[in-house]
This record gives sequence, C-alpha cells and structure tokens, in this order.
Amino acid sequence: MTLSPWRPARRAERMNPSVIREILKVTERPGILSMAGGLPSPLSFPVEAMREASERVLRDHPQAALQYAASEGYAPLREWVAAHLRGQGIEAGADQVLITTGSQQGLDLIAKVLVDAGAPVAVETPTYLGALQAFSPCEPTFVSVAGDAEGPLPAALEALRHDAPGCRFFYVLPNFQNPTGRLISEVRRVALVAAAQRAGVPLVEDNPYGDLWYDAPPPASLTSRWPEGSLYLGSFSKVLAPGLRLGYLVAPRALYPKLLQAKQAADLHTSGFNQRLVAEVLRDGFLDRHTPTIRARYRQQRDAMQAALQRSLPPGSEWQAPQGGMFFWLRLPEGCDAAELLDAAVARGIAYVPGAAFFAHAPDRRTLRLSFVTLSTQEIDDGVAVLGQVVREHLDRLGELTP
Repeated sequence: MTLSPWRPARRAERMNPSVIREILKVTERPGILSMAGGLPSPLSFPVEAMREASERVLRDHPQAALQYAASEGYAPLREWVAAHLRGQGIEAGADQVLITTGSQQGLDLIAKVLVDAGAPVAVETPTYLGALQAFSPCEPTFVSVAGDAEGPLPAALEALRHDAPGCRFFYVLPNFQNPTGRLISEVRRVALVAAAQRAGVPLVEDNPYGDLWYDAPPPASLTSRWPEGSLYLGSFSKVLAPGLRLGYLVAPRALYPKLLQAKQAADLHTSGFNQRLVAEVLRDGFLDRHTPTIRARYRQQRDAMQAALQRSLPPGSEWQAPQGGMFFWLRLPEGCDAAELLDAAVARGIAYVPGAAFFAHAPDRRTLRLSFVTLSTQEIDDGVAVLGQVVREHLDRLGELTP
C-alpha cells in the first residue's frame, strides 16, 4: 500500500462536514418527507421574471455579462443594495457594499480577515451551523453568549470585556434566527448594542431572513445603531433563488479594502452574469411585489406546523411559533436525544436536523430544527404526526425501563 504524500494543514483538521448536508443526502431517498434543509420553497422562485431578465441581459450586454467582472461587484447592483439598506435605516454607500458568492462567502471572508488562531469569537447559543463551519478553519476560540426567548443577554455580551479580552466580534442573527426562529426585540436590541459598545466587541449582523416576516416587520437593525462597529450580511437566496449564489457584505470603509483583497484571493469575483440578471430583475421594484407572496405562502405553512405540533407532540415538548423565517425549534421531553431518534424517524419516512450541531459548546441534545416551507400543509401534518409517534414510542420504552 502506497502512503499518501499529502499533508493537510492544521486548519483542515477543523473542517467538518455539514450535518445538514449529510442529512439532505438521506432525504433524497424516495418517500422521505424532509423537514431538515433550510431550503426556500421552489414555488417561490420567480422563474418567468428571471427568464425575461436573462433575455434582456444577453440581448443588450452579452459580452460584458459573460466577461470577467469587478471584484467589488456590479455597480448598479451595489447601488441597489445601498439604496435598499438606506430604506431600512442603514446609512451605507455603494462603495461599502461587496457582492459575495452567497452570504456564506461573506462569513468566510470575515473570518480570514479578522480571526487569528486562538482569538475569541462570540456566538449565540445556539447559532447558525454554517457560521461555525466558516469560522472554524481560522482556529478561533468560540465563546458562547447565553440568551433567552428575547435574544442574547446583554450582561453576557458585556461580560466578554473580562471573560474574553480581545474578542474579535459577536456573530448574531437578530431576525428569525437559524435555527431557533427567534426575533430579537426592540428593547433587547438597544441593550445589546450598548453592551457591545461598552465591551468594545464589534458586531457581525447576519440577516438572511429579515424580509420574511409574517405579521410585522422586524425592528431596526443593529448595524443602523452602530454602523462603525458593525458588519452586515444580506442575501438574495431567500427572496429570489439560492441557485444564483448572490449575497452581500456591508463594511465600514476602513475595513472594506482587506475584505475586498480576501474576495479577490478567493474567487476574483462573483458571477457577473448572475449579478446583472438580478439587477435587471430588481430595477423596477420587483421585490416589493414579489416578497409579500412569499410571506403569505410561508405564513400559511407556519400556521399548519403550529397546529400539527399542538395535535401531535407529547406533553413536555416545547416550542414557540416563529414570527417569520423558515424554522421551528423544538425541545423534546426529558429523556429524548434528537440525534438518537433520527434513524427511527427516517425509517418512518421523515427527516429533521438534530439541534446539537448548532451549539459551539454544551449542546442541548433534546433540541431539533424543523423547516416547513418546502412542504404542503398536508405533508406538514403527516410529517409532524410521524415525529410525534416516534417520540411517544421512545417515551413509552423509557417508561418500561424505569423501575
């Protein structure tokens, strides 16, 4: 047997497969109802608008659309992002907008520019799994910030000044967080920004779900309250189509050049054709007409899952219906481990994401995440009924084993 001559870097040892992506492979089996992936509903994709915009781009600017492009991004699209954010209270110029290959790339660039090996990086409890994956190769020391139903606790954030000196940033999703669906309240946002300022900890605000509110728009962003101390991430994946892989990163001017250099080293630029396509779709106010249709669809599915959970989950189960976004976060009764129950659930034809992977430390193994936006209301009802049956049977077995 020939020994491999390859020697992976130390950072490669910290790279792990996405638990969600591994579970999605399971959902490709025929007959599996997947409540696992955070995939937008394909019924929300504006196919006809994309087709017409593509024809216009290839008719009017074919060579430019198919050529190499600027690393910063297509200027009209950056201008649209800046104007869109100004309407939300974020005062940023187009020269502060960096178009990225999905907001996931924005996380990667932030880690490369800001994180040294061993440096503290603060995250919510729990937090987005993809952020942990993006930051981990840079070898940070993760610091978990405790929270409650209102969001991260300001006292826990302020304590970083003493508990994690030199903390590079606090990564936070204020709107309909992945995985919990939690919305940080106005009062808590004010307190969090004040705590971050006192602690001297910058904020990385990730907002992929902010436009997917059901009853009322979320409060003003953290970035609008502390622009010089915040990085802001946005995405077109949830409101247009994830296959385009378009996101954006908004940075203070002092930090922008280094993020741009990291972008150049990573991929030179995001697809110029896709940027022009999206800019063409957006130019006449399309999102103002399109996004409400997504909200209406998802609200109906949210309500269906809430009703199904109330019917099917055993006593001791905990959850809170989200006010927007794509996820329910469940905590099963005592004695349940969501990861251990997954095989039984898949055998019955459903899949979900165990919650342990979303914790940087001390995972709560009773938790799991359910996505509802890709299923019909009947499929939601059927899938949650199966989940309830799996949990009840497990609890029955525990009862038999208890003396």
